[in-house]
Amino acid sequence: MGTLYLVATPIGNLDDITLRALHILESVPLIAAEDTRHTMKLLTHFGLRKQLVSLHAKNEARQLQSILARLEQHDIALVSDAGTPALSDPGVRLVSAAVAAGYLVVPIPGPSAVLAALVSSGLPTNQFTFLGFLPRKRGELERLIRDAAAAKRSFVFFESPHRIVKTLDIMASALGPRSLVVAREITKLHEEFLRGTPATLLEHFAKSPPRGELTVVVAGSDWKAPNE
Repeated sequence: MGTLYLVATPIGNLDDITLRALHILESVPLIAAEDTRHTMKLLTHFGLRKQLVSLHAKNEARQLQSILARLEQHDIALVSDAGTPALSDPGVRLVSAAVAAGYLVVPIPGPSAVLAALVSSGLPTNQFTFLGFLPRKRGELERLIRDAAAAKRSFVFFESPHRIVKTLDIMASALGPRSLVVAREITKLHEEFLRGTPATLLEHFAKSPPRGELTVVVAGSDWKAPNE
């Protein structure tokens, strides 16, 4: 009976991969990857040649039994395109099924956009809520933000560049002058952390539309900056 390894991979800078992750990727006979082309580039960079199988949001249910059957014979590594697999990425069904079937599931920790953005934000980190990718429908988005805004803990979410202005507009109405940070392109060449309120960052992005991956950290309801 094999082991399912959940291997975190770099979110931008390839030097962030861990030695343990490289060891596992080198030792397993099969890697289940969100995008095999993306993972192949990572493996090639580190001189690894491995058999890959595709496991993404649209085929996970269909691939589940096939991968579990192969897990019966040998170890398998699960990776996403970036960061920790099964966290707002494909793999949750596979992990749940593997646990239910009695397979050993082992995390190989590493890069995480959520934690990188949170600890660099300057906002409270002792308690936080992760919202993943926000809903697309405006009504659902408004309700989610209002619910999250009522809590005293910070909250973190992912957002796309073409939706951030809409989201900040809703947040400006729901949160008022709440402190937040938009982390862009974490660990990459154009990494930046933009700090302000929903209104000030809305104005910024309306004039200068962002590019790349965005992770947003918002202060809890009772947070006051040190200089306030």
